[in-house]
Amino acid sequence: MHNSHNSTKLNVFRKSAEAGEFLVTAEVAPPKGGDPSHMLEMTATLKGRVHAVNITDGSRAVLRMCPLVASAILVQNGIEPIYQIACRDRNRIGLQADLMGAYALGIRNVLALTGDSVKAGDHPDAKAVFDLESVRLLQAIDKLNHGLDYNEKPLTDGALDLFAGAAVDPQCPSWSGLQKRFERKLQAGAQFFQSQLITDFERLDKFMSQIAAGCDKPILAGIFLLKSAKNARFINRAVPGVNIPEHIIERLELAKDPLEEGMKIAAQQVKAARDICQGVHMMAVKREDLIAPILDMAGVKPVSRLVSV
Repeated sequence: MHNSHNSTKLNVFRKSAEAGEFLVTAEVAPPKGGDPSHMLEMTATLKGRVHAVNITDGSRAVLRMCPLVASAILVQNGIEPIYQIACRDRNRIGLQADLMGAYALGIRNVLALTGDSVKAGDHPDAKAVFDLESVRLLQAIDKLNHGLDYNEKPLTDGALDLFAGAAVDPQCPSWSGLQKRFERKLQAGAQFFQSQLITDFERLDKFMSQIAAGCDKPILAGIFLLKSAKNARFINRAVPGVNIPEHIIERLELAKDPLEEGMKIAAQQVKAARDICQGVHMMAVKREDLIAPILDMAGVKPVSRLVSV
């Protein structure tokens, strides 16, 4: 297994983050079933355009292939993943076990999440675990990186070296709550932050200048491709904590080609984010092939250095 070859090749995201470059990531869901070919088709359209691809972990508590395996498949295909790991479905033993496995498979970036409530998903009667939440998961990753397990016992077979990130929601209604969680995640070892979808860029600007100022860790603004007014209303209903404003829904409603209008809106948002923070996290559920065209519309150049060949 040429693991060392892979891992040296697959740490462009971390290098670019530490070099202060403008970062571009995109989100792709793992397959529902045993065939990863559609996931790979979608990620292929992102080659050279993003620094890394997030693989979600049962997002909205909807069943998908395990993100550890899906991320490993990306590594095999020369695409750098950000492996999302949520606390909903695994206890601290399972979480640590998966993180060790991820490292052994050449996965280097991880996004630590609490996870969405099972009530939101397609198995509402499932037993939720939530043994840890995102802050304690970040602490666990930090210990593993220092060669210790959660109970501070040494890892006899080698420390990990994972580049760990966390989620942030600058549009969270409670400003003090936002500040507290952000600071706790920083203290727990978060090295980068990816935001929930942003529609209020004044609010993002205020977050950057008042809360994130001086933290010196990249913040990536979540940019979501809205495909129609109906899609925007569904997001408002189904996705916890998201509120797409009426003026955006109206633009989609009045457009001759709503999908193209949605791409224009996303491109304008990418441009807005460029002036405010160190990156964008692109979400285009089932239409990841439109991310590169949106980046073109926004004038974002292909990623420097060969990211993934």
